[in-house]
Amino acid sequence: MSSGVYCFSVHAEASPATLPRVVEVFALHGHVPSSCHSQVGGRAGDERCLTVDLQMDGITAHEAELLAKRIGRVVTVQNVLWSEKRVAARLAA
Repeated sequence: MSSGVYCFSVHAEASPATLPRVVEVFALHGHVPSSCHSQVGGRAGDERCLTVDLQMDGITAHEAELLAKRIGRVVTVQNVLWSEKRVAARLAA
């Protein structure tokens, strides 16, 4: 199994406990996300919604799936999307 960079998008209740609980999932597995960005409010400006986007490099697809499942079990989390980050191939001119 090869390792890669995986992106996670977490949609959750905008509770003070949400962000630390999401990041704690990575810590419990011995990881530190390579990137983390959070924003209150969605496209509709809903102040009750928190979006957390994280990237984790050096993990396998199996580990990424496990992390996504564990994040989804956090009580305030509503939805978790995840995918492998891929670099677009440059077309020859």
